[in-house]
Amino acid sequence: MAGSVRLVLTFHNHQPVGNFDGVFEQAYRDSYLPFLDVMQDYPEIPFGLHTSGSLLEWLERHRPEYIERLRRMVGASQVEIIGGAFYEPILANIPRRDRIGQIQSYTQHLNQLFRTQVRGMWLPERVWEQSFASDIATAGIQYTIIDDYHFKCAGIAQPDLYGYYVTEDEGQLLFVFPDSERLRYLIPFSEPEQVIEYLQEIAEKYDNPVLVFGDDGEKFGSWPETFKHVYEDRWLRRFLDLLRANESWIQVTTPSGVLDKVPPYSRCYLPDASYREMTEWVLPPATQKEFVSLTRQHPDDEEWQKLVRFTRGGFWRNFRTRYPESNEMYARMISVSNRLAQVEAQDGLTDELLAEAQTHLYRSQCNCSYWHGAFGGLYLPHLRNAVFSELIKADSLLERVTRKDSTWVDVAVEDFNLDARPDVKLANHRLAAFVSPANGGHLYELDIRTNSVNLLATLNRRPEPYHQRILDYAKNVAGDDADLASISKDVKFKQPDLDQKIIYDTWPRKSLVDLFLQPELSFEEFQKGVGVLGDFATGAYEANIRKGEQKIALELRRRGRVNELTGEVRKVIVISSDRPNELLIQYQVSGFPKDVPLHFGIELNFAAMPGGANDRYFYDGTGQRLGTLDSRMSLQNCDRISLVDEWLGMDVSLESSRPAGIWAMPIETISQSEGGFEAVHQSVCIVPHWEFTMPEQGPWVVDLRIVLDTSIALARQLAEAPVRAHRDNNSEAPMTVGSNH
Repeated sequence: MAGSVRLVLTFHNHQPVGNFDGVFEQAYRDSYLPFLDVMQDYPEIPFGLHTSGSLLEWLERHRPEYIERLRRMVGASQVEIIGGAFYEPILANIPRRDRIGQIQSYTQHLNQLFRTQVRGMWLPERVWEQSFASDIATAGIQYTIIDDYHFKCAGIAQPDLYGYYVTEDEGQLLFVFPDSERLRYLIPFSEPEQVIEYLQEIAEKYDNPVLVFGDDGEKFGSWPETFKHVYEDRWLRRFLDLLRANESWIQVTTPSGVLDKVPPYSRCYLPDASYREMTEWVLPPATQKEFVSLTRQHPDDEEWQKLVRFTRGGFWRNFRTRYPESNEMYARMISVSNRLAQVEAQDGLTDELLAEAQTHLYRSQCNCSYWHGAFGGLYLPHLRNAVFSELIKADSLLERVTRKDSTWVDVAVEDFNLDARPDVKLANHRLAAFVSPANGGHLYELDIRTNSVNLLATLNRRPEPYHQRILDYAKNVAGDDADLASISKDVKFKQPDLDQKIIYDTWPRKSLVDLFLQPELSFEEFQKGVGVLGDFATGAYEANIRKGEQKIALELRRRGRVNELTGEVRKVIVISSDRPNELLIQYQVSGFPKDVPLHFGIELNFAAMPGGANDRYFYDGTGQRLGTLDSRMSLQNCDRISLVDEWLGMDVSLESSRPAGIWAMPIETISQSEGGFEAVHQSVCIVPHWEFTMPEQGPWVVDLRIVLDTSIALARQLAEAPVRAHRDNNSEAPMTVGSNH
């Protein structure tokens, strides 16, 4: 053998905050457990393992035997525990104080749990900005692993990527390992012999090379069809057998094993980047298509490939511009983080509730629901709901710390959604309602403290590059195209006829969206997004606040146009402390000619309550059930409609002082996931609408009342509290994160 090579194997196991318990269990059964089963048979082959805090908490609670096995493997020096930020936030998405705090608290927890000394961290989604170096070093971490793509973007040539580097920020040093993209594509999808051949090629060409493999552990059993490939067809054992057979020249080691034996190659500074595919996904659809097409041209042209390596796609933070819903979560998280920091800075406020609030804040920063790429991410309502749930819990705890009264009502004016324009927060001890006067006077967040639900965690339907693949497939099926096999090779559908559900919204799917509609507009036409007139849906409103001891009113006014007509809409939103589960809204329409027919609707979207289940349904003012929450209905002459989610323990009623026509429909997005393309229920759209001409005297007026009944959820919480207390007091599971903050 002409040379040798050091091979670093690192694995990243993660399940996001809010994922279903069954998904945790399936990933454990298909990936995490069988992986350890195999690796324990090869004690001479060490590896690094990162487990996200959200997954580790589940393992500690549900699978303590796994924790004990891993602890023994750490003690035997087969496993190096790799740390990170506790709940797997993308570091660019959270404040510096929370970056350092999450890393430090997770390091402490891992050191205690596994009786080790954590030296390195996993960089979530390998999103890097140079200032992270000082934050990570300040948190006590010596190294991290970053895609070799980042190094190439810095102008470092491939022959110089078989080692590791030192980087620096504000005088603080951090070691950085290039994570081999080539190995990530070979392992475990190629034959094991091909991996060995690649390692042999590197060993023969370079002196003392170091290659790092770092990738998702779920690729080893949880991804579609990988359990059979990795375990039943024995890919992992065959690969480990080859490493064992070639141990004379392949030295399998850990990141710390390299740090202790090999000096850094040189110093480097890396540009802002994430892994290559992520830099593509963050781009707007048209730009993404153009960029991908450009960079994939001439794969065999050596000169072209030399040029392409200097290209770089989008900047991760622009997920917050591509998806305003991501920005809403981010802005809410920043607000809670800032308030927690302010409260902690006050003398005498070292309450245990603050530590609990910090845990909820950290959990809300889990990255998966803030972006979208190959998997569901942002498109998965249960992940977004989990983020808001943690934020509402943290916010409510801060209210308990800072307020003496058990009942209260308050108002705040601030740029809550970070668009450089003021928003209004109406809040009491049960609710928090966020209104954006500059954006149609929309109610864009409605928090229910009892069960920690944001009823408006909605998502718009918007273009995605992969939609074209769905449309092309449907077109060729209809035309019986002979090339259908090649077109459909990678197209999998979780439901039929998805092409017929691809529709894009032209206004935000929020609540109190003011819509002037074409007279006699049909429900079918409205569902297609047509028939909206004028500029009230997204125009700016003037705002005034009237505050009393028990009641606060926000008045919003806009004078605008409907085709050639001009008029005014005034809406007043009232929140109180004596009726804390209600919002009262009065609408006044004035200024339009008296002889012109008008068609006015008020759109409300309610999220967190999915359709397609018998315990989630509509009922009318007589108590009669009208269908499940994914029903499409056009009702006439109604003054009340209610939505029930028995699982959440919530009943939402909309009452109107004027009988109205009511349209109800589900808002479904078409997105991609690891299992294929799917329709995902995002919200229930309710539109009371009226056709009228202006009265002879005064404005046209309608009063709405939104009643939020969570008594079932509250009763359930009270019933479960003694059971939880008994379980917690008798638990022998390892200490959880809350005690370490």
